[in-house]
Amino acid sequence: MRPFTLLPLLVPAMLFAQQDGPVDPLRSGPDPALEPFFHGVASGDPEADRVIIWTRVTSPLEEVEVLWRMALDTGMTQVVAEGLTTALATHDHTVKVDVGGLQPFTFYYYEFEALEARSVRGRTRTLPVGTGVDSLRFAVVSCSNYAAGYFNAYARITQRNDVFAVIHLGDYIYEYGSGQFGGERPLDPPVEILSLNDYRIRHSHYKLDPDLMRLHQQYPFFSVWDDHESANDSWYGGAQNHNAGEGDWFARKSAAIRAYAEWMPLRLPDPQDTLRIYRRFAFGDLMTLHMLDTRLVGRDEQSTFTNNDPDRQLLGADQFEWLAGGMSGNMARWQVLGQQVMVAPLLAFGVPVNQDQWDGYPAERQRVYDHVMQNNIRNMVVLTGDIHTTWANDLPYANYNPSSGAGSAGVEFVTTSITSTSFDLPIPSALIQILNPHMKYVNLSQRGYLVIDVNHQRVQGDRWFVPDVSQPNGQESFAGAHFTVDMSRHLMSAAGPSVASPAIIGVPAPLMPRPFLVTGLPQEIKPLLIGAYPNPFLDHIDLQLAIAERGPLTMRLLDGAGRIVLEQGFLVPQAGLHNLRIPAPGLASGAYLLHIVQGDRAVAHRMIKVDHGAR
Repeated sequence: MRPFTLLPLLVPAMLFAQQDGPVDPLRSGPDPALEPFFHGVASGDPEADRVIIWTRVTSPLEEVEVLWRMALDTGMTQVVAEGLTTALATHDHTVKVDVGGLQPFTFYYYEFEALEARSVRGRTRTLPVGTGVDSLRFAVVSCSNYAAGYFNAYARITQRNDVFAVIHLGDYIYEYGSGQFGGERPLDPPVEILSLNDYRIRHSHYKLDPDLMRLHQQYPFFSVWDDHESANDSWYGGAQNHNAGEGDWFARKSAAIRAYAEWMPLRLPDPQDTLRIYRRFAFGDLMTLHMLDTRLVGRDEQSTFTNNDPDRQLLGADQFEWLAGGMSGNMARWQVLGQQVMVAPLLAFGVPVNQDQWDGYPAERQRVYDHVMQNNIRNMVVLTGDIHTTWANDLPYANYNPSSGAGSAGVEFVTTSITSTSFDLPIPSALIQILNPHMKYVNLSQRGYLVIDVNHQRVQGDRWFVPDVSQPNGQESFAGAHFTVDMSRHLMSAAGPSVASPAIIGVPAPLMPRPFLVTGLPQEIKPLLIGAYPNPFLDHIDLQLAIAERGPLTMRLLDGAGRIVLEQGFLVPQAGLHNLRIPAPGLASGAYLLHIVQGDRAVAHRMIKVDHGAR
């Protein structure tokens, strides 16, 4: 057996470690190793047979030819699709490809080539069809104000590696300038954004953040805008944070929408109608996800008082009919609505607290409730952002009983912000729940994200909070959960966090790009792992490895939730056949994923840990 030299671990028990060298305390500059793909890669809006992949080429040229490819493995040896496209200056050199001909419920890895360089590889996944999926889970996020702090919650989602996709409910960027809405992280541009170039630069600035970049690299996104992608408290014809001195509102809105369409990995239902962003995704017979726009396409101006005018609209007539028709007769177990503002009433002594929410449009809310109840749409689950705080709500209908949940039209999970400051309510959370007994959980101060776990019996929302956003921080805490069961329409408190299905977990995309060969000749890829023994294992694993070249090698063992429980780095002194014993004491019994990486080659192998008495 040839010896290995153990290397010190830079960041133990983390999925992705920062690179060596000086670290910019503001983490806002591009990584020179990624040139010209400084903004990384992203994917979004997967279907069962297709997915959008995205990148941006930094170049002074008007046109840059870009090669894209998609494969089944991180080494990009099992290519299933590839082609050429063009990065155009007229589209800010962003590239979006709708890759078709894919297989359902399959992990894919993708990359781009241009200017004799490669992008990082991204990981994405197509949707399931039919009855082939028992459970799924999603990270639900909103309100990432760059100036307000570091995207620690994004980093924790990337690290956990146990969600299917990220559902972003808006306020992906903020329009304010430096110092206008809290925080000390500098913004580019430093002023409030108004023009197309302003919005493009702000999107570029956000996507240079390493935490956001890595999140996009590892998961597909389902995204919708809220108000700050254009201006605060926006509606169809204006916004609170827009005045006559800032030019024409419709020109500003058009610029914001165009930049969003260029910089986000989404598929517009009608490419000729960039204002229409509402769209629908089917996850077999398990769930249908309806992504709504309650902000720009049909909203009437916010009222300063309780307004029961039956003609006031939040969705607009076309979107309402699209939603109603999409839920009626839908055979999926769960109808999930991804949207921006709180649906459940929030009252202080009988008076609505916030007219920007559905409380300001009560007739529209009643129309949705009536349609759900009168058409026996059994399981409506609403996912909400916007309010920078965390809530778990029943949606009270006629004769609602807060003790039993009877009379609820559905349930609502409201995720807190990634960084944005909390919504300032004049009354404490305990009093809010007394005055609003349909609200089963309220947290007005903490930052983080929500994990939504869906199976055929129930939908559960797990709350995860980060302790700090003022500096990079690697910690998080579980803060309870609520769930709803099939046909119940109301929430119950959960005993603990949900557990990921092993079918969700895949091998992460590698951190850095593959080396680019100017000759264009394919690299020779040799087997990396010949065997891992014993399997099932007790307290150690013996690896038989065929190494193509000398250099560092990393071994990781991931548990069923996708978290790294064991990580070791080694220096391989020479190519050839090697054997290695990995001590693995004290691990709980169950399934694990063994992940071995050397350079641009990676391999994954499923391992089973058993107790001593089980052999």
